[in-house]
Amino acid sequence: MDEVAAAISDPVRRHILELLRDGDLPAGEIADRFPISRPAVSRHLRVLRDSGLVRSELVGRQRRYRLDADRFTELADWLARFRRPRGWAQHLDALETEVHRTRRERRTRDNRADRPRGETA
Repeated sequence: MDEVAAAISDPVRRHILELLRDGDLPAGEIADRFPISRPAVSRHLRVLRDSGLVRSELVGRQRRYRLDADRFTELADWLARFRRPRGWAQHLDALETEVHRTRRERRTRDNRADRPRGETA
């Protein structure tokens, strides 16, 4: 999980992952999409490969890269523990409705108790 988190900490590597989300790409085409040198892109690809987020395959004279999204699972599961469980907003809305209803009933009951007998509203 730490390798994956470290690998996605760089914006260039995140952009590479986004490019690969739509399918395999050769290294040269990936490099062409960045304003940095090809060796710099190659180093980013190596980090992604070492973390297991991408796999590479030599096809003829081209090295093609593809995303291995399964490597995100452990990190995604860990991050999910910090999200508020679904349904909380609905439960809190229901609680707010109940609080308002209880206050309204209490005010109505208190107003009736304050009126002299025989007087109606």
